Amino acid sequence: MLFSNANSKQRPPDGPLKKVQLITDGSCIGNPGPGGWACILRCNGKEREMYGSEPKTTNNRMELKAAAEGLRVLKEPCEVELITDSNYVKDGITEWIHRWKANGWRTKGSKPVVNQDLWHELDEEVSRHKIVWQWTKGHASHADNNRCDELAQAAARGQIRSSS
Repeated sequence: MLFSNANSKQRPPDGPLKKVQLITDGSCIGNPGPGGWACILRCNGKEREMYGSEPKTTNNRMELKAAAEGLRVLKEPCEVELITDSNYVKDGITEWIHRWKANGWRTKGSKPVVNQDLWHELDEEVSRHKIVWQWTKGHASHADNNRCDELAQAAARGQIRSSS
């Protein structure tokens, strides 16, 4: 099976890759407050829902965690369509991160990048795959994003995690 809990740190090969769709969302009750993250993975007709929580966190951290955790379970390099409703995650990983790295993980104003630990995690996971980032409006007509939102909210409220 393509989904696993093992961390494989391979680089994407040049040949054909398995195609995966990953839909992610994060939620927080209060900001900061109890938080939850969720994702849906699809590949070759198979689907997996994952979710988790943290007792005191922020919405942005949960959005980052959802993307990193979804990518982490892929046991081989893949071509991933990653759908998020977070411009913070999408713009951060596709645009801002290059400047942050060049500036020693500092912003334009010379402040340390917020959520740096999770940006490092996401950057490491992203490096294993070929990813097309898609943004969707949150709480709108994207059924999978709405499902992720439900799972993330339930995880935040119940402080629960899906089984591995």
